[in-house]
Amino acid sequence: MYEQYWGLKEKPFQNTPDPRFLYLSAQHEDALMKLSYVVTQGLGCGMLVGVFGCGKTLLGNALLNDLGRDRVRSCFINSPSFAEPAELLRAIVRGLNPQALPDKKTELMSDPLLEKLNTILVDNVRDGKENIVIIDEAHAIEDAKLFEQLRLILNFQLENRFLLTLFIFGQPELKGKVENIKPLDQRIALRCFLGPLGDDDIEKYIRHRLKVASLPPEGEKEDASASIFDKESLKAILQHTGGIPRRINTLCDLALMTGFAKKAEKIEADLIKTVIKDFNLS
Repeated sequence: MYEQYWGLKEKPFQNTPDPRFLYLSAQHEDALMKLSYVVTQGLGCGMLVGVFGCGKTLLGNALLNDLGRDRVRSCFINSPSFAEPAELLRAIVRGLNPQALPDKKTELMSDPLLEKLNTILVDNVRDGKENIVIIDEAHAIEDAKLFEQLRLILNFQLENRFLLTLFIFGQPELKGKVENIKPLDQRIALRCFLGPLGDDDIEKYIRHRLKVASLPPEGEKEDASASIFDKESLKAILQHTGGIPRRINTLCDLALMTGFAKKAEKIEADLIKTVIKDFNLS
């Protein structure tokens, strides 16, 4: 809608986990390094805790890309509020090998599914693939039996290695839930935390996303990432969003749309304040 007006080839502030738009702040880079270390060193299990909208899902996708999609067999579960452990197992089996999901109802119970999962994991490892299971939004899990099921799949091991790497992502309340389940808590090899972006990162974050979405500059003309938002607008964005990437994306997207509608030359602080008021952003 507004892309051509601002010299963009696509929308830069979509709230989707596209790794191309990942901005590696110091804390994001540190978390990505730790997650990668869990996989490459065969540590079995890692946990990523972060505030709402700080980029956990995006970081998970970036991890899979960095490892090489052709080198891994991955299962990324975004809504883990299953009614029973067998449903969780079915989702993991389906994610790692959709063709392997049993047809017989009796084989859809936990024990046969565990046997099927073990076979899948062994076959993938023999093919030189890493098995990675990411449970996103894990703070939403209410049934302790689901956490126990996650612990049990960590028992799939060869003599010298885990057959899979399990990652548990969630909001800060996940930390307390896991700590109350000692057998699982003790299996977590590395823990990472993501908070809001710092003051110095806000401008870099916005410019990075604009640069990815920008059309190539013509001649000596600067690209869109350097000219759309002025300094005062960036201060207003920081003040309103608190450095939460998802809130930054929402505000910036609406600002670009409003600026287009008003035929603005650039995004200024007054326009940001107008957007916050008009769209009731709180």
